[in-house]
Amino acid sequence: MAGHLRPSARNLTSEEQNIRLTIPAKAEYIGLCRLALAGLLRVRPIPEETLAELKLALTEACSNAVRHAYVDGVPGQVKVVFRLGPDRLVVDVLDDGQGFRPREPRANGEDFDESGLGLGLAIIRSLTDDVEMHEGENGRGARLRFSKSLE
Repeated sequence: MAGHLRPSARNLTSEEQNIRLTIPAKAEYIGLCRLALAGLLRVRPIPEETLAELKLALTEACSNAVRHAYVDGVPGQVKVVFRLGPDRLVVDVLDDGQGFRPREPRANGEDFDESGLGLGLAIIRSLTDDVEMHEGENGRGARLRFSKSLE
């Protein structure tokens, strides 16, 4: 099964560009997500360092979905949605796997505790402006969203 890349026609304005990519939940397809991100960001001049940071954050998010969402050889998909606005990139990484159990809010007001979720989430948080994690509908799957200002 190959990845599918298509521009999203819904809610697409002249100032916003949306790309949806669906890949098999296999590590060898993560590079396709990185290529899509780099291609999308060619429409706007951004520093190479910012592009490298976004590629790393995306790699970590996709790797977590591939590694943790589908266990025991169960096949699955990872969906990546890129929303490029006038001054910000928002990326959603979604899966329909086994999901996760959100933790109680931390005492410092943060919305989740990454200590049990591995180094990948800490890397994403250090490279981006905002990170959200949500359990999928009906207790299945997860959505990780991160965003970065491009100004």
